[in-house]
Amino acid sequence: MQFGGMVATKIDDWRIFKELENLGYDRGWAPDSQMIWSDAYATLALAAHHTSRIKLGTGVAIAGTRPAPVTAHSIASINALAPGRAFLGIGTGHTAMRIMGARPIGAAAFGDYLSVVRGLLAGEEVEYDAGHGPKPIRFLDRQLGCLNLDEPPPIYVAANGPKALAAAGAYGDGRICAGNEPLGVLARNLDIARAGAAAAGRDWPADYHTSALTFACVLRPGETLKSERVIDQIDSAVVSTLHYWFELYQERGHDRFVSDRARGVWEDYKRYVETTMPPERRHLTLHEGHCAFCPPAERRFVTPELIQVAGGLVGEPDAIVERLGQLAAAGLKEVVLLPPAARMRENFSDFARHVMARL
Repeated sequence: MQFGGMVATKIDDWRIFKELENLGYDRGWAPDSQMIWSDAYATLALAAHHTSRIKLGTGVAIAGTRPAPVTAHSIASINALAPGRAFLGIGTGHTAMRIMGARPIGAAAFGDYLSVVRGLLAGEEVEYDAGHGPKPIRFLDRQLGCLNLDEPPPIYVAANGPKALAAAGAYGDGRICAGNEPLGVLARNLDIARAGAAAAGRDWPADYHTSALTFACVLRPGETLKSERVIDQIDSAVVSTLHYWFELYQERGHDRFVSDRARGVWEDYKRYVETTMPPERRHLTLHEGHCAFCPPAERRFVTPELIQVAGGLVGEPDAIVERLGQLAAAGLKEVVLLPPAARMRENFSDFARHVMARL
């Protein structure tokens, strides 16, 4: 099992990636969310210059906010600073698009996007439509050494739904999922990705990478899921589950997807949103603190039931190690932790000392 650290991208705190490297983490992930955080690629450039081992990449880049050639060029630039260490995490844009009042990019367009990015990173000429019909494009003047395409950065596709999973198999070198999936769900989703690869006429790579974005807290003696320190370590990730559910609820017109175990807190949260966030401005407030901090008014929703449903790695060290073994046996290769910004150093260090050291 490998381990990654994801952080709220803050350009003047790029040193966190060096700290992750020193703690033994394998990857540092910088999210790309233009309305709330610093530029992911600028932050990665600083991190690349000051690290030597850890792999660095986007967690994840957003297809809807940058044209495919720009995304390919940006990660190839980071790859020039950190040869063989750069990777491209890429997704349709749940939060980055919705906080502008927009929808994530559609499945068909996402597949086309990935095809262009993959071809360009491989140094190929591809067909690209910039709005005036398809034209052949390729990276020019490579002799200048501005981009590193000699060791193409792997592409890790953010995918949970069936269409995105198929695209992850067809165009990705790996997949990152949102949440610590149940073992059966993890196996099923890998099968869908394999089917996507087969449908595209692609052999399933033996080294296909599988990552899960989640949260963690190593319990100290006497602590429970109601302990204040525990909630401090995981609150932003847990409430982001409710943010995501509400978006799906608005989109689908029903909430049958919500687990019965968290039905009570969900109904409470739904009333809170509908009575405090005007619909015409809801896109500006629903994702406040997204995975970086928990708004004070939302802390009450971080209940033991929701923590369990959200599926993080919360428990004593032996229990977490056992769970990691189960995930590895089911095909997971990397756990990526996203703690609150104010607690990230403590959280990453605790996990490294009490869990990673045992593995």
